[in-house]
Amino acid sequence: MQQYNYSMNYPNEWTQKEFLENKRRLGKEGKKVVLVDTILSPIEKADTVTYNPYELKEYPEGTVFVFYCDTGKATLERLNEYKTKFPNHHCISLKGGRGYWRKNMQLLDNNDTKED
Repeated sequence: MQQYNYSMNYPNEWTQKEFLENKRRLGKEGKKVVLVDTILSPIEKADTVTYNPYELKEYPEGTVFVFYCDTGKATLERLNEYKTKFPNHHCISLKGGRGYWRKNMQLLDNNDTKED
């Protein structure tokens, strides 16, 4: 049986825009992308879960966990720890953390934009 490499094709960091784009794209493929709060400070207007290893391990294999802190530095430094703790999931750090999150950032579908 071939073992899947869960870190393959995923960078260590995503910007907020990359998170939103990938959450939408992967969601259409049936894959879950979860924004994980490591600092007990939920992001306004974002669906987050509090870091809890026991509960995170219950997510389906291949789920993408995007960990965030205040600046993105701590979660990036701890990324190898997360990858070791969750070997059947993809682990990514949110670049810039909570401090760079823009609560009103939205993605528009191609058919949502108008051309003159």
